[in-house]
Amino acid sequence: MEPLDEHNRALLDSVHPPDWVNPTPRERYHLVVVGAGTGGLVTAAIAAGLGAKVALVERHLMGGDCLNVGCVPSKAVIRAARAWADAAAAARRFGGPTVTGAGDFARVMARMRRLRAGISPVDGAARFRDLGVDVFFGEGRFTGRDTLALGQHTLSFRRAVIATGGRASSLPIPGLSESGYLTNESVFELTALPESLVVIGAGPIGCELAQAFARFGARVTVLDLAPRILPREDPEAARIVERALRDDGVRFELGVTIEGVERKGEERMLRMERAGARLEVTGREILLAAGRTPNVDGLGLEAAGVEYDRKGVSVDARLRTTNRRIYAVGDVASAYQFTHAADAQARLVIANALFFGRGRADRMVMPWCTYTSPELAHVGLSEAEAAASGRVLETITVPFEEVDRAVLDGEENGLLRVHLEKGTDRILGATLVAERAGDMISELTLAMTSGLGLGAVGRAIHPYPTQAEAFRKAADRWRRGKLTPLARRVLGLFFRLFR
Repeated sequence: MEPLDEHNRALLDSVHPPDWVNPTPRERYHLVVVGAGTGGLVTAAIAAGLGAKVALVERHLMGGDCLNVGCVPSKAVIRAARAWADAAAAARRFGGPTVTGAGDFARVMARMRRLRAGISPVDGAARFRDLGVDVFFGEGRFTGRDTLALGQHTLSFRRAVIATGGRASSLPIPGLSESGYLTNESVFELTALPESLVVIGAGPIGCELAQAFARFGARVTVLDLAPRILPREDPEAARIVERALRDDGVRFELGVTIEGVERKGEERMLRMERAGARLEVTGREILLAAGRTPNVDGLGLEAAGVEYDRKGVSVDARLRTTNRRIYAVGDVASAYQFTHAADAQARLVIANALFFGRGRADRMVMPWCTYTSPELAHVGLSEAEAAASGRVLETITVPFEEVDRAVLDGEENGLLRVHLEKGTDRILGATLVAERAGDMISELTLAMTSGLGLGAVGRAIHPYPTQAEAFRKAADRWRRGKLTPLARRVLGLFFRLFR
């Protein structure tokens, strides 16, 4: 955890106290949780609050990726980058003051470390001890179907939950390891802005950090084998985000195969091929953001009878592994690698593992968001997924140039796209591109979870002017679509008779 300043020392005091002494294990636990990221912390806290005897095992830092090297630091950095961009554009866009000169990147990162340290006690060892959880630091390894070894001790359990998360994937690119690279686990240790950055991976993490570093003033190039960015997202929505990143100075080289990396002094040179043509790009730093790998190594899963593969631990719809005593949540076992997904799964697994719950993870309505500017949020089915499942859709699109608040904010480069089951107002999925899309998508997530159709969303009164008015506009379009030619003729006759 670098630099080891007052903020990072405060963080470590919370999430891995240097003087921590592991408790003496109890004879048997109702629940042993392996991994103290979001999924593990939520599981342990709820179970202990219900009166269960709970052990929580963490080999490194409590809070997992989200607190230490993921959501929390990245959003602090992204917010600072947005402030820099707003300041630089104030004169051109809004007649504001002209801003010149370089910013202070070191202060950006110090602010991030201070805020992260301030949040950390919520995930800290002392808080969970006070909640009644036995917190153990060390390498936990299953030694049987109901036992876990930790140093000289053995933890016996009635049920266990694997919540060990994931890590940045490596790529077998010749010369990459020798040249050195950053991941989400090391990029937040920077204290000086690299003058140039090459990002490998045009997924959410790559796009978010590429835009942020470009706004700070770095020369940023994003590489990806795929022909477009954010390949799991709606193509038009992804194009809007790509244009925004290009406007911020990000350069893209898509559809490329990276053949090798070579370090030349302070620079890294990457050799690529695309459609038979050779390309080269150089950068002071490389950020590897090409997916995630589940943390299953060293857990002794074979001894516990828990099956796994390169995608992670195998679970059924109720999050139970092939060992009926052991469950798994979060990035180690889920296709949805989000903090809120791990949180939701943890709440479900408590009922399933400790009581007689039969909740199913495959019935969750799962939203997600990429925190670029504008943000891109999605929930439910995409058009491609609907087609693959044989569903027939009616799709309604509201461009944000038709939303007054978006125009007034200068944020009209966005859209709302809602997929309905043909012939009904049942919402099957939605994509939203807006500056606060991550906050706004919850309205549609709630509607889908509660079985409310788009008509009900439209009946809700939305304050004017807000960007959420896009939902009402979508509902109005759906209603107008119901007005068939026959209905129009009938209404015309009605109004002629009752003049």
